[in-house]
Amino acid sequence: MTSSPGQAAALARYEQQRRPLFPLGQVLITPGALDMLEALKLAPLPFVLRHVAGDWGDLCDEDKQANAAALTYGSRLLSAYDIPPNHRLWIITEADRRSTTLLLPEEY
Repeated sequence: MTSSPGQAAALARYEQQRRPLFPLGQVLITPGALDMLEALKLAPLPFVLRHVAGDWGDLCDEDKQANAAALTYGSRLLSAYDIPPNHRLWIITEADRRSTTLLLPEEY
């Protein structure tokens, strides 16, 4: 699996910080998300590292603000990453921080 320049930058940011913003809990991936990443030869780890570092990806401002509040009040966290040519990966960490799931929007 390879990393894109954006993924490499996320890894570099995470390594500089070396401190996650929140616990991930058990990390899970749905069959659809796994198939998509494998088909594109992308590793899931860089996306997870971006998520845990607070790089929410391609979210609207309202969803980014909801994530900022979730860090304080313990709500669910969502990241969304657009992957060319026409794919989208979601990562959701549950409010109780017991699990984080990588999935496709249509698998929600």
